[in-house]
Amino acid sequence: MHAITASLTRLGAKLSLYALVTAGTGLVLMTIMVAWGVFGRYVLNDTPIWVEAGSLFLMSWFILLGAAVGVRESDHLGFEVGLIMSPPPLRAALTLIGEGLVCAFGLAMLVYGSQLAIGTWSDRMPIIGISRGWDYVPIAAGGGLIALFALEKMLLFATGLTQAPLGFGHFGSEQEV
Repeated sequence: MHAITASLTRLGAKLSLYALVTAGTGLVLMTIMVAWGVFGRYVLNDTPIWVEAGSLFLMSWFILLGAAVGVRESDHLGFEVGLIMSPPPLRAALTLIGEGLVCAFGLAMLVYGSQLAIGTWSDRMPIIGISRGWDYVPIAAGGGLIALFALEKMLLFATGLTQAPLGFGHFGSEQEV
């Protein structure tokens, strides 16, 4: 069980880092696109029509990938108030139930996001010309990562290990697997 957990944690650390870098890159690109749109509108008097659709497309990616990283790092979708207020014997069960609910939520996002992407794949977004299905791929990708990271946290809790850091700027007394 420890070997599976260790492998999943190493994979989770890499996926989390890639998701965080991708989300950050998307945020920077969206900022540049919006700045170009403002410049085009007020300086050039010619608003680029693709800016709004493109920035909304990027926004869904960096929000959902960032949310998945937040789940892995215990900064998002947690039930800490219930844990703090509960007696110590109940905390273990509540921790597993909470992570199980987050995992189920991520799986639902994966399944239904995939169905939406497949169902709209033949449609085209008129302004940027790509498949409308791409609007729903971030829901499926983010949901898959959320489910994987919640499963990782459940396995870490069950084995008594702690999660591996992202690999940069994450210091503390964590036991790496």
